[in-house]
Amino acid sequence: MQYTGFLREGRLRLYEFESKRILKARGISVPASEIISEATPRTLPAELFPGIIKVQTLTGGRQKRGGVAPVASEAEAFEFVNRFQGKDLDGEPIAQFLLEKRISVEQELFLGITYDYRHRQPTVVFSGAGGIHIEETAATGRGAIHRLPLKPLRKFRHYHAAEWLSGLGFAGKRLKSLADVLEKMASIFFDYDACLLEINPLGAGPEGEFVALDCHFDIDEDAVARVPLPNAADISERADGTRGLTAFELQARKIDELDYRGVAGRVVECSGNLGLLIGGGGASLTVFDAVQKYGGQPANYCEIGGNPTVRKVMELTKLIVSRPNVQKLAVIMNVVSNTRADLVARGVIKGIVEAGRDPRESIVVFRLPGSGEEECRDLLKHYGIPFSGREVAIDEAAALAVSRTHAQPESPRNTTDGHTN
Repeated sequence: MQYTGFLREGRLRLYEFESKRILKARGISVPASEIISEATPRTLPAELFPGIIKVQTLTGGRQKRGGVAPVASEAEAFEFVNRFQGKDLDGEPIAQFLLEKRISVEQELFLGITYDYRHRQPTVVFSGAGGIHIEETAATGRGAIHRLPLKPLRKFRHYHAAEWLSGLGFAGKRLKSLADVLEKMASIFFDYDACLLEINPLGAGPEGEFVALDCHFDIDEDAVARVPLPNAADISERADGTRGLTAFELQARKIDELDYRGVAGRVVECSGNLGLLIGGGGASLTVFDAVQKYGGQPANYCEIGGNPTVRKVMELTKLIVSRPNVQKLAVIMNVVSNTRADLVARGVIKGIVEAGRDPRESIVVFRLPGSGEEECRDLLKHYGIPFSGREVAIDEAAALAVSRTHAQPESPRNTTDGHTN
């Protein structure tokens, strides 16, 4: 597997029907519905017809690919199910379908809350032109996009929502109803540690009421263990995008859950021969890309940081180097301040030893300058492993790792790069 953006900031997406269950439980109106997970015809509630049937995917754009259709009867609903059951939609297997009663609305709006990484704060996003063309609306400027930054330390209340929405032209019953929806969305967003909560379209009814016709809901993957999610066991094993976690990735996630301190277990499995322990303020992506640029074949992507315990680093290292395809290990991190380099070194060495391998023969590069650097140097020197400090750029460290992995087996005790003790 090559890196193609398989990490989306450590978030997990819920299916539409899962998202709507949460909205409904919090008092936001959603259409009456039924989940269909088998192609065998059965009796469906008559009140759901005429209806809309939708394949359940974790990626967007399904309507443009034929994954949403109006249905007038059970026969039409199961004809749609048979057409997609067991097939893929842009590479994603289809197993479940959401049948909803078709709702007539006067207008389709867009209302969402997302985390603005540029300004480092959650932000409400609203447009009076919702639906499948919202991206075009935003890109072309043909419809106004309104934003409201939220303050996490101040509870977002109904009057905050009403004040902002009144400035956008809403009044009367419609203002009260929309402010109620927005207040509840903000509460859900913070309670579930969400990265994105988007209702598109949000249908406006003739009596001033609103109904969520579709919903995208992404949560921080670290929140799975502490928020009340339906089918939490299944969700915790759900990778970003269209695939499930591999056995290797599941084991790494369990390692990260051994202790709340630090991160050591956010791993994506690849098919190469160079194991990677990388991280430090976004450096993991830089290292991964640099390894590929110099012709290396990563065996995994991972992130470590935040001062993980020796045990967590040890277990993760052992997991990585125990894979039969992994020939060497590269430890490359940015200059660390909130992680002890010597504790990482201890965990790495212990993990390699427990895997039955020689640290001197396994580690091709160990670049970890910063806090605990001198102690780290001394520990590595005891095992005959060269230490690389900030004198070796991250890009250079990646090149060294690739060249030493491709080279004939040699003892690291006789290999220097001019930056060892």
